[in-house]
Amino acid sequence: QHQHQQQLQAAALLGTASLAAAAAAASASVPTRRLPRHDYPDDDQLSPKERCKKHAAYAAVDERLPVDQSQRLLVLGIGSGSTIVYAVRRIAELTTQHHLQVICVPTSFQARQLIQQAGLLLGDLTATPAIDIAFDGADEADRFGNVIKGGGGCLTQEKIVAAAAQQLYLIADYTKQSQSLGEQWEKGIPVEVIPMAHMSVSKQLAALGGTPVLRMARAKAGPVVTDNGNFILDVWFGKHPDSGPASPAELHHTLIMLPGIVETGFFCNMANSLYFGQEDGTVSVLDCKAP
Repeated sequence: QHQHQQQLQAAALLGTASLAAAAAAASASVPTRRLPRHDYPDDDQLSPKERCKKHAAYAAVDERLPVDQSQRLLVLGIGSGSTIVYAVRRIAELTTQHHLQVICVPTSFQARQLIQQAGLLLGDLTATPAIDIAFDGADEADRFGNVIKGGGGCLTQEKIVAAAAQQLYLIADYTKQSQSLGEQWEKGIPVEVIPMAHMSVSKQLAALGGTPVLRMARAKAGPVVTDNGNFILDVWFGKHPDSGPASPAELHHTLIMLPGIVETGFFCNMANSLYFGQEDGTVSVLDCKAP
């Protein structure tokens, strides 16, 4: 078994060209800019942290939704989580104001509800497999634009939609911004696993130096079950350096090779830009790659 683990680690960490390119992209310097403060009528009804979420979401949608393209159909990916609520609200406002033709592809049951409640047209990847722009949240992001997602249990569908999008914009409040992954988000990397494999996968994760914890449900007995019918392991590996086996890109590559793992919460070199609402009302933006 020990020999098998060594072989698995060696195979996972082979210096292939694709992995090297991914790791290099994930540790490249990312420019940052600051958007000025913008006050909205209902800001005083929100807590300071919720205002940060709203400002980030509104800034991202205002900058990236092409309101001058009302003559063509726009396919949008809609992420999950508390911050995306404000993005959907803003998309609905601008869609009405500018008479946009929009179809929204959800990443979860929650996202589907948000789309329908906002009066937007609901789509799916079967009918519209190519997405123009996706908006989603983030649990933590480092200075290179690497992101941890999956705190809400929707990581697999979120990554599928993100990968199908020509442009991906992530939004969060300032508490999700870190120098390295693992500084702020101390719950571990979310890993979606096939239920029958969760024990064997847990043992392999422990052998790799992780501390896996099966995520338990709060309003039901037993574990959290994803929209795909799977379990989630939250795996703590400590802080993630810029390079080496524990870096986001390389660790994702290692984990995704383990039989039984469906997807990991590492989103490396995927986002075009990340928007962070700051305490002073401004929004800082990491522009990771051009649209």
